[in-house]
Amino acid sequence: MGDLPPANTRRWVARRKAAVVAAVESGKITLEEACRRYQLTEEEFRSSQRAYQNHGLAGLRATRVQQYRPSTAPRPRRPRR
Repeated sequence: MGDLPPANTRRWVARRKAAVVAAVESGKITLEEACRRYQLTEEEFRSSQRAYQNHGLAGLRATRVQQYRPSTAPRPRRPRR
């Protein structure tokens, strides 16, 4: 588990998320163990997993969330002044 981020990780950059997803997918660590170790919910992990599978490392970047993840509802437009 030397390639995994430390358990006390607070700043989640794309490559750290990818390392955890890859470790779970390869069987190095279980989903339950990853969630417990990194204080994640299963949905948080699954969201990262889907983004990585669909868009690669770029899908895990926080600045790309709006571009890669579907919105839940259209945002109402503001009236022009």
